[in-house]
Amino acid sequence: MGSEQAKSLSETNNWSHVDKQKVHEDWGKLYTSLAKLVDTLEPSSEPVQALIGQHYSIASRFYVPSRDAYIGLSLFYGENEAMAKFHNAYHPKMVDFLHAAIGIYASSHLK
Repeated sequence: MGSEQAKSLSETNNWSHVDKQKVHEDWGKLYTSLAKLVDTLEPSSEPVQALIGQHYSIASRFYVPSRDAYIGLSLFYGENEAMAKFHNAYHPKMVDFLHAAIGIYASSHLK
């Protein structure tokens, strides 16, 4: 993930092409929707995977991550204290749920 992000940052003037406010609004809506499913659906379920597809689309506004980079992003959510706190504010199990759901999505859809 780090090398793909660094390359993208350098090639795009620190992601100057991205409307970061819109990205955060879109992720906020997405995480609110996901939070409602954490306790009732499996990460592999069709509704969850559809939302993870939206998550990938939002992430791809920065750069199109490979399978490994996308899985790395889910790991980063748990390893970085600020990111874990941000995501788990939507639901206490959000980081773990995202990690599982992103892993399934990446394995099924990405190279």
